[in-house]
Amino acid sequence: MTTIQEAEARQASIQKLRSIASQVRRDIVRMVHAVQSGHPGGSLGCTDFLVALYFHAMRHDPENFTMDGIGEDLFFLSNGHISPVFYSVLARSGYFPVDELKTFRRLNSRLQGHPTTHEGLPGVRVASGSLGQGLSVAVGAALAKKLNGDPTLVYTLHGDGELQEGQIWEAAMAAAAKKVDNLISTIDYNGRQIDGDVDDVMPLGDLRAKWVAFGWDVMEMPGNDMPGVLNGLEEAKRRTGHGKPVMILMRTEMGKGVDFMEGSHKWHGIAPSDEQLNLALKQLPETLGDY
Repeated sequence: MTTIQEAEARQASIQKLRSIASQVRRDIVRMVHAVQSGHPGGSLGCTDFLVALYFHAMRHDPENFTMDGIGEDLFFLSNGHISPVFYSVLARSGYFPVDELKTFRRLNSRLQGHPTTHEGLPGVRVASGSLGQGLSVAVGAALAKKLNGDPTLVYTLHGDGELQEGQIWEAAMAAAAKKVDNLISTIDYNGRQIDGDVDDVMPLGDLRAKWVAFGWDVMEMPGNDMPGVLNGLEEAKRRTGHGKPVMILMRTEMGKGVDFMEGSHKWHGIAPSDEQLNLALKQLPETLGDY
């Protein structure tokens, strides 16, 4: 390809990912509204990241899902309460029928409020929602890949409020001590948690300095700008294999894409009314067809 062709292909890819992200955001607000239960704020904020991860950055095979994931990149959602975005991205990328999204949080559904494994939902390799545990799981999975000579990567996503859990820091020490350099972790750094601003509940201080001090290779990226997310994920991959786990501090806006939800912790875990749903959907173009 020429430089011009590469630029055009890149722009087309960005536009496609933005289109998918708009549909995923529609799925999120519709799913939560339908059962008047769930967590839309963080889901909307992390949409661009998860779309870029599953539709661009990760090497994975939705049609032949296995729990061990040998030869595939693995992703572990540690802040499992943002299951609406996770389920939508899994369905839209081919792990299970999109129509199944309408069963979200319903009795006997495979799409529970927090991801679980006993229902056998393709794409879900660990139960999550009890905050603080995902990094430990990811470190173990990444070490297993090293022992097996598997060159693929392990990714995780965490909430910034989740870093108030002590187990995170135990796992952080272990990852650095064992030189788990096939691990890329990302923090949704939106400054909000269920009870208010993170700085008002339990200030995190200088996160970059803390992760550097724990022995990680730390970088930052915007989480709601698709070109920035793509560049950030590509840079993170380049940093793997050099003796340190990689940490991405990702700046996002809770509720991104729906103006009346943006920037407020109040939308962490409440559902929109009928009127609010209609207002939200007017801001989010339908691009792939609603379920």
